[in-house]
Amino acid sequence: MEMDYLRTKHPETVRKEFFIHLLVYNLVRRVALEAALANHLEPWQISFKGTLQTLHEFLARFHRVTVVEQWVESWLRTIAQIQVGHRPDRIEPYAVKRRPKDYPPLQEHRAHYKKRFQQKR
Repeated sequence: MEMDYLRTKHPETVRKEFFIHLLVYNLVRRVALEAALANHLEPWQISFKGTLQTLHEFLARFHRVTVVEQWVESWLRTIAQIQVGHRPDRIEPYAVKRRPKDYPPLQEHRAHYKKRFQQKR
């Protein structure tokens, strides 16, 4: 859910961003639970990433829906098809996935950089 890097800087907005991520995580888990219950599966058998990807795909087509109940049933059926595989003794190595950027990070407001650039011209 790309929460490894929070975009906001002020403490209050960081809290808000964190709680929004927490809310979305719980909503996705709830949808996975509903899909599991509707398809006679255990909740842990449903893939979180698969649920999130299915949600994105189905919401992109929501504007064409005529019968919402059929859309929801189809959505939950599709989510239930993407199950977590059997992974005994699975080990998750800790590693940094984000690549370093080719440019240095901004240390001042962007306007200061623009002014300096225009003065050099």
